[in-house]
Amino acid sequence: MININCLFGLRNFQGIAHWLGHLAFTRDAILEFDNTGNLMLMDRGTTVWASNTSETGVETAVMSENGNFILYADNLSIVWQSFSHPSDTLLPGQPLTVSLELTSSKSPAPGGYYTLKMLQHPTSLNLALTYNVPESYHMSPELYSNYSYWSGPDISNVTGDVVAVLDKAGSFGMVYGSSSDGAVYVYKNDGDYGGLFSAVNQSNDWSRPSVLRRLILEGNGNLRLYRWDNDVNGSRQWVAEWAAVSNPCGIAGICGNGICNLDRSKTNASCTCLPGTSKVGNDISCSVNSSLTGKCGPHHENLTSQFKISTVQQTAYYFSGSSVIANYSDIESVSKCGNACLSNCDCVASVYGLSEENPYCWVLRNLEFGGFEDPGSTLFVKVEANGSFGGDKQTGNSSDESQSTRDKVLILPIVLSMTVLIALLGCLLYINIHRKRSLKRALEGSLILSGAPISFSYRDLQHRTNNFSELLGTGGFGSVYKGSLGDGTLIAVKKLGKVLPHGEREFITEVNTIGSMHHMNLVRLRGYCSEGTRRLLVYEFMKNGSLDKWIFHSYSNRDRLLIWPTRFRIAIATAQGIAYFHEQCRNRIIHCDIKPENILLDENFCPKVSDFGLAKLMGREHSHVVTMVRGTRGYLAPEWVSNRPITVKADVYSYGMLLLEIVGGRRNLDMTCDAEDFFYPGWAYKEMSEGTPEKVVDRRLEGAIEKEELMRALMVAFWCIQDEVSTRPTMGEVVKMLEGSVDINMPPMPQTVLELIEEGLDHVYRSMKRELNQFSSFTITTQPSSNATCSYSTMSPR
Repeated sequence: MININCLFGLRNFQGIAHWLGHLAFTRDAILEFDNTGNLMLMDRGTTVWASNTSETGVETAVMSENGNFILYADNLSIVWQSFSHPSDTLLPGQPLTVSLELTSSKSPAPGGYYTLKMLQHPTSLNLALTYNVPESYHMSPELYSNYSYWSGPDISNVTGDVVAVLDKAGSFGMVYGSSSDGAVYVYKNDGDYGGLFSAVNQSNDWSRPSVLRRLILEGNGNLRLYRWDNDVNGSRQWVAEWAAVSNPCGIAGICGNGICNLDRSKTNASCTCLPGTSKVGNDISCSVNSSLTGKCGPHHENLTSQFKISTVQQTAYYFSGSSVIANYSDIESVSKCGNACLSNCDCVASVYGLSEENPYCWVLRNLEFGGFEDPGSTLFVKVEANGSFGGDKQTGNSSDESQSTRDKVLILPIVLSMTVLIALLGCLLYINIHRKRSLKRALEGSLILSGAPISFSYRDLQHRTNNFSELLGTGGFGSVYKGSLGDGTLIAVKKLGKVLPHGEREFITEVNTIGSMHHMNLVRLRGYCSEGTRRLLVYEFMKNGSLDKWIFHSYSNRDRLLIWPTRFRIAIATAQGIAYFHEQCRNRIIHCDIKPENILLDENFCPKVSDFGLAKLMGREHSHVVTMVRGTRGYLAPEWVSNRPITVKADVYSYGMLLLEIVGGRRNLDMTCDAEDFFYPGWAYKEMSEGTPEKVVDRRLEGAIEKEELMRALMVAFWCIQDEVSTRPTMGEVVKMLEGSVDINMPPMPQTVLELIEEGLDHVYRSMKRELNQFSSFTITTQPSSNATCSYSTMSPR
């Protein structure tokens, strides 16, 4: 027998938590391995849990270093293991198959609970977080329902097993098939180079990882990754590295069936109850009572006179398909959506809103999964006409004379109470101000550790940038200034120079989406500011500035030179960063302005792509690529001009032009050169096809190159800039070709390059020279054709 407290040291805590995590037991509990081979958790004489392995030949029990608790038979075969029975915790190397799920502890008041599992669809599957409503909420079992409020990337048309896994380096995702290509990341840790596939292949590796991590489905419905840190402000504790949901109100059921409200920091949530519901005890969530059910007469007739509609402004609601009675798209006004519910005896509530400027009205038969603040929506709840009802939100057409009288009687004590409270707060202000500052610093530090974007005030950013005194650069979206955080960490603050057309909530939602994209070759978004019409973004500071300062020769940059190994490493790493937001993110992004000015270098010359995802912040339609794009001469794909559909392959073209400039150390279109040399791609293709690629390399390198890598880079570049979109490789394929893991065929000369040469470079040069004197940039119009988001800034945070 083992006292359970002995097992809850750090060494074995993970091994116990992932399969006994949400069982209720006291500190006197005993884990007993009896003579029949049964493992039991006993608490004061009561069996809390048992492995049910009696008479199965179990001989030994072992707690492995990776946290897997295993019962072996005498022939060393595994009879039972904790990795096959997860509760709310997933450990590194522990496979979560289609038949398994993580389950959170149940919340006391509504009794709901959360699960992480794979949802299977006709042709695909994906990981999903789901809120499950207790069966007792329904009159009949067939109406039992749940709601999935978060989903990971879809995996389509795969054969064989699909496994979700957390690897030792702290990355989480799904693995399928027998190839290392069969891995889709939900979260990738910056320091992970082994990959998810190796984690599944090493599932029998029972060694202890160097860094302890655990993935927990918490009781509040969020999936969070923790790392054990031995020194956090002088103490040892679990530190959050990643969370699936950045907005607390993005979790269904967080307030029971009530409404979730965010505070000013957008990180903390509070709950208010709907009319007809109330809070239970000290719990923050709300429970359902009998008034939130449809009220029909004995012959299913509508008892309209007995009910009225209570209006809850600026509120939307989570609901499943089984809750929908009807959906009207021809509602003439907001109030008529409430009338639609009142006229249907099965209805308990209706939700009004706009979708792409078209009105909708959902008529619902139950309210289960909770609501959230939404300026564009209105919730109508049916309540008894002559009865009182709860609810913390301001409602409409719900007061009568007696209620008004009671409100007036309450005014005097409320005013007196507020006066006393203000006086007390004034006395305590001096004492509490230092405590508040300490809490603010602690919160900021925890947000930095967890990776979530920090909400700054405008005044705070003024202070951190010395009133925006050190300008780093100016471009299409605004100006960038150098600053520093309280701990001395340097930052780049971008002041967006346009008044955004959407509201603060949408801005913060998009910022959180960008902030959730973590890759070692993407510039990290540290925080934001949203006050009135002011919108600012806070990025990590890049010490070595942008790539153009290092590859293009100029008088001010004459001492800067990148050697060939550094250039080639930058080319591969940049491709990896672009491939990440093309292929590995839930929200696919088209950058639309890949060029050296948007590739930043840190102190180790590690490249990071900047300005991805910003077009959506600037108010373009969320469902289309922008219809007006300011491109940069020499990097735009031909489809921008020909009005063909715009896809991620437009970025592939721009990357190909960037790769040529990295090799040549000059602009592809350099009007400072003469007519014979101004067009670099034509010259580069000629020398490559003749087997003398070293002639087109940056002359400052003086021939110190790897010819095989050079030839590979040139061939990849010319495959990328093919005019036919389908001929261009994906960025994932570009990475493999540059790394040498796949063979590369000789590319044909791109049609655009061929046409320029046939037209005559002298004629083209003279025409462009004249145009250059009139315009420094140009605008191209195209039709919306993609569901991706396009970022088109010409400015980078330095």
